[in-house]
Amino acid sequence: MTQSLETRTPKGRLGRVAAHAASWPWWVQVALVYIASRLVSACIFMAAALQQGVNPWFPPAPDYWNFITIWDGRWYAEAANNGYPSVLPLNASGNVAENSWAFYALFPYLGRALGALTGLATLPALTALAMAAGLGAAMVAYKLFRDYTGRRTALWAVVFFSTFPVSPVLQVPYAESLNLLLLAGSLLLVVRRKYLAATPVVLLMCLSRPTGVPFAAMTGLLLLHHLWKRFGRSPGPATAPTVPAAGSVDTALSAPTPRELASLGALVVVSAAGALAWPAIAWAVTGDPLAYTKTETVWRGDDLVPFKPWFDTGQMLFGPVLGIMAPFVFVGLFAMLMFSKPVRALGTELRLWCTCYMGYLLVFLHPQTSTFRMLLPLFPLALSAAWLSRSKAYRGTVVVMFVLLQIVWIVWLWAWAPLPGGGDYPP
Repeated sequence: MTQSLETRTPKGRLGRVAAHAASWPWWVQVALVYIASRLVSACIFMAAALQQGVNPWFPPAPDYWNFITIWDGRWYAEAANNGYPSVLPLNASGNVAENSWAFYALFPYLGRALGALTGLATLPALTALAMAAGLGAAMVAYKLFRDYTGRRTALWAVVFFSTFPVSPVLQVPYAESLNLLLLAGSLLLVVRRKYLAATPVVLLMCLSRPTGVPFAAMTGLLLLHHLWKRFGRSPGPATAPTVPAAGSVDTALSAPTPRELASLGALVVVSAAGALAWPAIAWAVTGDPLAYTKTETVWRGDDLVPFKPWFDTGQMLFGPVLGIMAPFVFVGLFAMLMFSKPVRALGTELRLWCTCYMGYLLVFLHPQTSTFRMLLPLFPLALSAAWLSRSKAYRGTVVVMFVLLQIVWIVWLWAWAPLPGGGDYPP
């Protein structure tokens, strides 16, 4: 039979390929999306590396593998190779100097173990670990999204997650990818009410990056929410749990059982203990109860005062009047986002996580260029972005804009260029 004109055109062939790809296993689709995204980011890294001039680490125009190991990657390698100092180093002014206590131990020690098993040097081992963890994070995020929506929308949410403007950090020797893998796993287990199973994952997450405090706050508020639902109002008639196509899981689940409430209470305790574990370890090793806090604040140049850095930065950027108002405007806009229809569809657990994490940043973060990278734990919002419209034009435009902003992030922040006063803005 003569082949139709449509099937002979590139569009027809592309359609057949897309239809065939849709039948592949979910993990193949997610892996292809994530790997393709990382290849795009690698091309941007390589193009930027060609333009890299004199820098503190290597000669100009380095190759890709050297270029992605700069900045904090060198600190993680220091922790992997030499561990953590038992005495806090001091600078010429007698204050605590920059040191590896600011970098949590799980990622560098896993990298050292991988290097010992494979014979890889430290930085290549850390890079391989980060890449594998990033792929794992994309797959677990997909499973989390699938608890809320259909396969196609969940895959688009993974596309947004994988192409986010700071997603290139998932393929460099930073702990972000490992932390996101453990965070996504923790959230998935919490959403499914497997609270006891979540405890070891949460403990590991707390030793990868400082996400333990907001996670403990989230689980504590979730416990209060469930207690209120169970004891604070009359329960509605029991219904068989169903999952809406674009709604939240928790709206369809029955009230938690006493056993689930007890398990969630245990998770709250474990999360709180995990949040304090790394500062406690730093105290035990150095003998200084503020060893971690002193080290963490070295990079900001002043003591830790909750909320104050946001007002200082606001005044620096917008002046003495608008700068005072800027943090309040930001909080108001974020609150509007949390109450928007696509975000409300995420359900209680994921909305609580996003709110608690942003609250944690507002209390403790010194806003700077690294803030962009610290927004990655808000990845559940990728699903809200995918829900916003099913239009191919909208979703394609988001991906294109994300990739263009990757170029901005890598060229502006990852590539090193000296500022007039010395140093450079960190990514």
